[in-house]
Amino acid sequence: MTTIIFIDRKFRKNTTKYIIQCVLATLTIFAALLFLDVLNETAIITALGASTFIVFTMPKQYSSDSRRLIGGYLVGLAVGFVFYIISTLFFKTMISINNTTLLVIFGSLAVGFAIFIMAITNTEHAPAAGIALGLVINKWDYVTIIFIIVVVIWMYGIKTILSKFLMDLISPHENPPQEHRR
Repeated sequence: MTTIIFIDRKFRKNTTKYIIQCVLATLTIFAALLFLDVLNETAIITALGASTFIVFTMPKQYSSDSRRLIGGYLVGLAVGFVFYIISTLFFKTMISINNTTLLVIFGSLAVGFAIFIMAITNTEHAPAAGIALGLVINKWDYVTIIFIIVVVIWMYGIKTILSKFLMDLISPHENPPQEHRR
């Protein structure tokens, strides 16, 4: 009979790394929350939170490398900005369509287009698609864009500087223990 284990088997041997990497993630998102408008930029903040998780729990994986992390955010920002501009033009000219409907349409288009561009440019980073959505549906200013870029580069910089001390806390190829079934 196999028992379910709730604690990762690697934790006992690597307790310090688990703690340090989670503290680094906490401090990174803490800094982001201090500078971003928590009430108005929720989609942007959640995307950064998801990237923080990826960078500090899977620092050696594909989705954490510079091309995916930084490239994905550059694509997400560019696509989100373009669809934000298009949506504001529609807001000014399309009086008969509800503003919420326009946000839904252009937010969806921004995510879909960002995914497409990331896939064809090999810059796939799932949370960066959330940035494209966040720029369409949330209030933001140009300082927000600069701050997002700084946070992403900061995360990548910390990961790079500490790379020999960081480990993947999540193993993508490790099979979770299965319950015994009769």
